[in-house]
Amino acid sequence: MLRIIMALVLTVQGIAHAGPMGFKDSWMAMGDFGPNWRELWVNYALTPRDAVGGGLLYMRSDDKRKTRTLTEATYTRLLHRWNTRESQANVWLLGGIGGVEGNDFSGSKLMVSPGVQLDYETTRMYVSGMARLYRAYRTHGASGLNHDYASVRAGFSFFEADYDETQPWVIVEARRMRALSDKLEVTPMLRLINKGYFIEAGVNNSRQWRFNFMYVF
Repeated sequence: MLRIIMALVLTVQGIAHAGPMGFKDSWMAMGDFGPNWRELWVNYALTPRDAVGGGLLYMRSDDKRKTRTLTEATYTRLLHRWNTRESQANVWLLGGIGGVEGNDFSGSKLMVSPGVQLDYETTRMYVSGMARLYRAYRTHGASGLNHDYASVRAGFSFFEADYDETQPWVIVEARRMRALSDKLEVTPMLRLINKGYFIEAGVNNSRQWRFNFMYVF
């Protein structure tokens, strides 16, 4: 019975740990906010494995000279999932297409953003990695853009919690984006999970604040 309860808790909280989409017919809203990176998107789960939505992304270079604003339509696919009694692993395919504007070029460029995310979690441990291309290609003599992005995350919980209890986690993320930053950004964060949402906050190695949230409804 204990293993069954743990599996149910893991299934529910797994949405809040890593998954970029919720259960069938659910909506998910997620935000990631800091001085150089601000992202907000919403998607709708058409099936247990497919979701469509839209997002807004603001990017700024470390020296504050360059900015990018991307508005895109998104698609998420759960490619594969492994379930055991006490753990879960997932492979996600991510994709987006939209228009990007910048303060160092005129007009809008068409940008595509395919990617992949891998994650593994138990009720006490979580690791994930994501790689995503942000590419706007040359058109009519204009130069292209390459802002490829990669991140890894790892964390642990202080204790196991029941479904209706708030569970605290310590999460550390390292990430980097090409052409806008030459630094590896490392951010330790405190995450609080309760049912279908989480919030997390921290300060990175450049002493910049960071706040994230996720909500499934």
